[in-house]
Amino acid sequence: MEVRQAIHSEHAKTLDTEGLRREFLIESIFAADEITMTYSHVDRIIVGGVMPVNTEVVLEADYGKKLGVSYFLERREIGFINVGGPSVITVDGESYEVAQEEALYVGMGAKDVSFKSVDKQNPAKLYYNCAPAHKTYPNKKVTLAEASPVTLGDAENCNERTINKYFVPDVLPTCQLLMGMTKLHQGSIWNTMPAHTHDRRMEVYFYFNMNDDAAVVHIMGEPQETRHLFVHNEQAVISPSWSIHSGVGTQSYTFIWGMTGENQEFTDMDHIAVPDLK
Repeated sequence: MEVRQAIHSEHAKTLDTEGLRREFLIESIFAADEITMTYSHVDRIIVGGVMPVNTEVVLEADYGKKLGVSYFLERREIGFINVGGPSVITVDGESYEVAQEEALYVGMGAKDVSFKSVDKQNPAKLYYNCAPAHKTYPNKKVTLAEASPVTLGDAENCNERTINKYFVPDVLPTCQLLMGMTKLHQGSIWNTMPAHTHDRRMEVYFYFNMNDDAAVVHIMGEPQETRHLFVHNEQAVISPSWSIHSGVGTQSYTFIWGMTGENQEFTDMDHIAVPDLK
């Protein structure tokens, strides 16, 4: 488990490109037959991926020792969204078939969690966000058709996109975890522009469905003190509550967003007009 400390906005202003990438960019999400984990002190979120190829991958109880508990989900909830081939996730003896662009929420208290791919030639890629929890809610699979969609932006401004909200109160109850997947429409390359912050929540963006020679220029920082990161396929960016989180791609792409914090109001955002960005 890699640990990232929280970074103050004043400190972030002093970082060069290497420093920004070290603190905020997660460059490796998937590794064959492994569970990757990046623990951020920002709202205690854990971000990573599971990619079973040749064998079943198990969320071992030993992971809990790194959190000071007896097993990993003793005081946490977790959400998975599959961006690869068909998978089977087994939670305390109950199996869920989770196909590409389908999701599974697992509530606090689940002890035995394992993952396998249906076809090792087309392995599953299960991206996850994991947050502290105070109550157990039922495990639930969510398909793309069951997600709550909203379309924003327009083709004229190259930011037309559909936000598919998998884990939000309209779809299922969670303690604090919110997750969804945003698909850009044909010809659009901007996401979350005009930009916003939400002082009451942090957010992580995971970019995927990009060619090897493509990138997203992810814009971060305080609205009047912005910085950028070049983000490539299947990489993620941690966004503290003080930072905007927006991007423009050299080609088309998709991204998964996840949030934790004080509330679950999706529209709780502090919007910044484009002329006010610096």
